[in-house]
Amino acid sequence: MSAHARRGRKGILLVDPRPQYELSPYLFMQFMEPLGTTDPSVEAGWDFKRNRWREDLIRVTRELAPALIRWPGGIVSAYYRWKEGVGPRSRREPLINQCWDGVETNQVGTHEFIDFCRQVGADPLIAVNFESEGAACWMRDPAGRLRRAGPKEAAEWVAYCNDPRSALRKKNGAREPFDVRLWQIGNETSYDKKAYDVQTAAKRTVAFAKAMRKVDPTIRLIGWGDSGWAARMLEVAGEHLQYVAFHHHFDSGLPNSPLAPNEYRKDPDRTWHHLMNAYKSLDRRVREVRQEVAGYDVGLAMTEGHFALPGHNRGDVLRTWAAGVAYARLLNVQVRHADILKIATLADFCGRIWTVNAIMLRSPQPRSGGAYMMPVARIMSLCRRHMGRKAVTVKAVPDGLDVTASRTGKKVFLFVVNTNRTQGVSTRLAVDGMRIGSGQVFEIADDPMREMDSTIPDAFSPKQRALPGNAVWEFAPASVAAVELRVEETRP
Repeated sequence: MSAHARRGRKGILLVDPRPQYELSPYLFMQFMEPLGTTDPSVEAGWDFKRNRWREDLIRVTRELAPALIRWPGGIVSAYYRWKEGVGPRSRREPLINQCWDGVETNQVGTHEFIDFCRQVGADPLIAVNFESEGAACWMRDPAGRLRRAGPKEAAEWVAYCNDPRSALRKKNGAREPFDVRLWQIGNETSYDKKAYDVQTAAKRTVAFAKAMRKVDPTIRLIGWGDSGWAARMLEVAGEHLQYVAFHHHFDSGLPNSPLAPNEYRKDPDRTWHHLMNAYKSLDRRVREVRQEVAGYDVGLAMTEGHFALPGHNRGDVLRTWAAGVAYARLLNVQVRHADILKIATLADFCGRIWTVNAIMLRSPQPRSGGAYMMPVARIMSLCRRHMGRKAVTVKAVPDGLDVTASRTGKKVFLFVVNTNRTQGVSTRLAVDGMRIGSGQVFEIADDPMREMDSTIPDAFSPKQRALPGNAVWEFAPASVAAVELRVEETRP
């Protein structure tokens, strides 16, 4: 496939249309975690005056079109007790956000999360409280209340969501099951040396899986496998898991990075160089985990992934179009590994502060508009809407372009990144053994150092144009394009 494409004849972008592996729509997951006073994400998305989700957040999320949303965390899952977030809102006790400071009102609980997913057309992924990850710091809150939850509580949550007979769910206003198919056991368990070791975590994963599957044998489970844990986790718990999770927070991977609060503005060439190298870090990480799970019938799930910049997930460079192009290269890495990588994300979901968010929320909420997509969201939305069901091979690529391809029936899709900051690339598009009948190009091209904010919410929107009859296209400098080709087999 395109990861191994030769840098062949100049000016030719050649595709082999024979379908390879399935491309999961869950490569475009979003991650919704309550972040307390650090960045009021979930709470910021709730309209407390009308007791519903903000309409602007719903609208923009539909445009983003995530296929999967993960909740309630993240680290918050280590001390989240799900029963506190169901039932009448007036009786819900607030949650002390032990990691991110502040208090969560619990006005958003299981019902509200499922409602959000249904409104935006996404599947839900729930992360259960995995005995506080075995970490003493999460087991009790500052008031001394127990926050640790075991297999029994996780199984009760599965029953609440999926059992048609659940009396408690019906009492709380939902007669029909929520039908949550995906559940994650353990979040960053390996990151705390004072928490569970891999052997303990694997054995406890088995206990959770058995309890949860006793309630609903059809659910699909994700176990924690980062920090070199994947192989041992699968040796012990592999028969119970469909996915192994890992996280990856990346920078450029190069020394003396300029991707700091203001440093990136001083030298656009240097900033571009560092951003264009960020994909290498993700590629290395996925290859490492692939090697660890070799021989097991399991998918990989990168349930968190984003740029990690100084100022803890801050950095206005992520508002630039240069960052958008970098995100596109990262998405191409995910597609190249999508034979095994089935769940992935490149952003946190929404909030007011962190620039690693996909969606930013203005506060106070204006009468119209308010929520807008960051460059990463523009890229994820573009690829999500113009990607086929199966990957196909890119056989030749002009210098400077980073390309992946896919196919559904008589449509071939290209996702093309021009990695040249100032130079366009002209190329003739061709598909082996097929004639291109027509095509459309959805392209985003802008000054790489242009920065977006709430005053220009439609910045970096794709422009649609028809492909000329000769199938020759010049990809603009620093551009990202989704190309749809209608193809027909050529007769001998």
